[in-house]
Amino acid sequence: MYNEPMLRDDALKGKTIVVTGGGTGLGKAMGTYFLKLGANLVITSRKLDVLRQTAVEMETETGGKVLALACDVREYEQVEHVLAETLKTFGKVDALLNNAAGNFISPTERLSANAFSSIIDIVLKGSVNCTLAFGKHWIKEKQSATVLNIVTTYAFTGSAYVVPSACAKGGVLAMTRSLAVEWGKYGIRTNAIAPGPFPTKGAWERLLPGDLAEKFDFKNRVPLKRVGEHQELANLAAFLISDFAGYINGEIITIDGGEWLQGAGQFNGMEAIPDEMWDTFAQMTRSAKGS
Repeated sequence: MYNEPMLRDDALKGKTIVVTGGGTGLGKAMGTYFLKLGANLVITSRKLDVLRQTAVEMETETGGKVLALACDVREYEQVEHVLAETLKTFGKVDALLNNAAGNFISPTERLSANAFSSIIDIVLKGSVNCTLAFGKHWIKEKQSATVLNIVTTYAFTGSAYVVPSACAKGGVLAMTRSLAVEWGKYGIRTNAIAPGPFPTKGAWERLLPGDLAEKFDFKNRVPLKRVGEHQELANLAAFLISDFAGYINGEIITIDGGEWLQGAGQFNGMEAIPDEMWDTFAQMTRSAKGS
């Protein structure tokens, strides 16, 4: 079954993995599987209360050890604090999963410069901050390690209505390939995953509030006629972090059921939305954020 665990139980035994945006959604799903495979886990986000609750749930389910740390990845000093606390608790860190993200679905001309900058800062600058801090540590310690970035299929195709995210994810993709070459000599592998539709309750409610998610049913865009299961993404992430993927470096692996091949630009179909509906959409999005 495609929603079954893939790797043997000790595949990540002894490894310490830091997951940004690890308190909810896909970050939580991937982190939980890392724990089941024997890893120590550090999860970060800006909401410490959510992180602590998630950590308790994860430890109860897996019997593993989770360190929850508040961190705004846009602030380099906070990233350095995460690294220091990780080393204090677990002694070393073996992998970084850059998963923290943000997005707006909107006609670009409706976005303010600040809205655009906020996505660039979280997705691109945040990934750079984490990668730089951890990379410098690994190079100094002469330690082999792995960076895994979560991008998106429109990082390489572009997509209307999510231009800030497309720009930011495109930058992360370029960083992935660049550092794979530059840092390979240090034993640091850098790869990325480009997921297609993997619904998460919180994110999809913010992006597509109300009945919009039903109107723009993404499984209709996927040749396999379904969306992804969280375990499928977790399986791929765990494999790429594990030693089984030790010769994979600089790759961006798409897991989308063939969606981007069927129609590049995940949100391009939103050209059918009339202007007055965008007004309603914006109001619904603000209401969802406030809930």
